[in-house]
Amino acid sequence: MHQAHQEERDWTQRYTDFLEGKASREARIVYQRDRARVIHSASFRRLQAKTQIFGLNESDFYRTRLTHSMEVAQIGSGLVEQLITVGEGQEYLDWLPSFYLIEAICLAHDLGHPPYGHGGEVALNYMMRRHGGFEGNAQTLRILSRLGEYTPKNGIDLSRRATLGVLKYPAIYDEVVALNKDYQIQMQEKDAHDFRTLDMSRWYPPKASVYLEEKEQFEWVLGMFSETDRKLFTQLKPDDKGFHKTQYKALDTTIMELADDIAYGIHDLEDAVAMGMVSRDLWQAEVMENPIFQEHPLWDHTMSERLFSSRSKDRKHAISKMVGIMVESIYMDENTVFEHPLLRYQAKLGTSEMAVLELLKTFVYVHVITLPEVKGMEYKGQLIVLDLFKSLRANPEALLPRNTYTKFVSSETERGQLRVLSDYIAGMTNTYASRMYEKFFTASQGSIFDRI
Repeated sequence: MHQAHQEERDWTQRYTDFLEGKASREARIVYQRDRARVIHSASFRRLQAKTQIFGLNESDFYRTRLTHSMEVAQIGSGLVEQLITVGEGQEYLDWLPSFYLIEAICLAHDLGHPPYGHGGEVALNYMMRRHGGFEGNAQTLRILSRLGEYTPKNGIDLSRRATLGVLKYPAIYDEVVALNKDYQIQMQEKDAHDFRTLDMSRWYPPKASVYLEEKEQFEWVLGMFSETDRKLFTQLKPDDKGFHKTQYKALDTTIMELADDIAYGIHDLEDAVAMGMVSRDLWQAEVMENPIFQEHPLWDHTMSERLFSSRSKDRKHAISKMVGIMVESIYMDENTVFEHPLLRYQAKLGTSEMAVLELLKTFVYVHVITLPEVKGMEYKGQLIVLDLFKSLRANPEALLPRNTYTKFVSSETERGQLRVLSDYIAGMTNTYASRMYEKFFTASQGSIFDRI
């Protein structure tokens, strides 16, 4: 019997079953229910009112975190299908995730994103900087293993393998921060008196997918690996931003990340083109005539004509073709420093396709994400999050919903209390956070009938 089949029941184990000593169920049932649990969770539904790039009031057409996550799941399934197609006779086939499993991982990957995207993430990290910090990926794990509604204490409680799949940066936040002496000093600065004078660029969180509060669940997930593999998988090395960072990802995570990158670099490009934020001339100069694309010409000018056509069907055809080119280039590599197949096997795109995808991601970042109009909305969201946190911290009894206040007062430490506030705000949609801000701070807005 293959190692994958022998271990299958260990990977389908849920944390609740582990604590209670219960047997795991078969993979087909478990991974199907993993996907169902994510889809039916409140955190997943809230993604429909959280921005991907553009504001929610811009148009009904543009992507939200929900539609983005659905696209990532669809691309993830396509990548797995392609790996099956090209992998006849290969040993890695025994370790590929099922369609249910990869979709569960892809659908869950953004659950922890707060309102206002990375702007809200930085704002919450600033407010939590001395109390365990905030990071969107770590918040995802917290929802899956603690906050979600499927179990009393263990959250959505996905299988061990699905939980491993969402760990983009298998490190604990506190341990990463402890290695950055400059940031340690910076953390001790007094709270800003006026948030509008605060340089938010100094408060980007480190890449760490685990809060200290979820350390036990993290260790349970890694319990299937040898000590050597665990040590290497969680090893931290310095990056160019001052924080240390993990170097490796599990097999399923590599597939999810490729799907995420394709959705970001190509589907988000579609939104920018549809809004008229990217011109044909700009595309020609910075993509088609870029030395990287000249070295790796994946398509001809017919693609550009379709992408910038006045017909939405032509644009959609071009986007679909680009995605297909990326998906069809996937192959399985091996990193022989690891013993376990789920760490050793690594999904990758072809050299040309990866080079062009990185070019597209950079293009979207420079000409869409960092536009003053977009950054201005992000800044506005940051101020909303900062002011809400400050007010809720100062007046929890008056301003928090009763169930949240109960959690707040039952926490035995200041860190625990502030984590309750962070969880509450992180779970808000853009719309809810804006409405609460107006209720609290705009004299002409708000009513006793506006339920919090």
